[in-house]
Amino acid sequence: MPDPSFGPLLPREGDVAVCASERLTDGGSGVRFAVQTRSGRATRPSTGFVVRFLGTVYGYLNQCAHVPTELDWQEGQFFDHSGLYLMCATHGAVYEPESGRCVGGPCRGGRLLALQVLECQGMVYWRPDDAFLPPDRALIQTHARKQ
Repeated sequence: MPDPSFGPLLPREGDVAVCASERLTDGGSGVRFAVQTRSGRATRPSTGFVVRFLGTVYGYLNQCAHVPTELDWQEGQFFDHSGLYLMCATHGAVYEPESGRCVGGPCRGGRLLALQVLECQGMVYWRPDDAFLPPDRALIQTHARKQ
């Protein structure tokens, strides 16, 4: 989490608009979005997601820490029936929304891969980094390396 003493985070060039803030309700449906994961020089398509929990927006790579499958049982459905935990529909792993830490199931102690997200002026943004790229930037970087 950012240090609030520095003031609110503001979107900057390169940030990706994910959705309007009003689309996310506490413990409700999340929003999926395309990402490219990078390992060394290779990239692969994947998805990220954002959810709201206790008023704060959190973002993660949509991949279980146990076996790399997507978590949502229906598109955007990441929370368990209580709305208190994120849950892998395939393996039943249960994660804390605020940390991504697995607190139950086959990957206990594992962790979801966090994506840096921010909420500003009624929008939720994802801030890509070296490990998680937007699909268009990954294509540009791949093409540049080939030249």
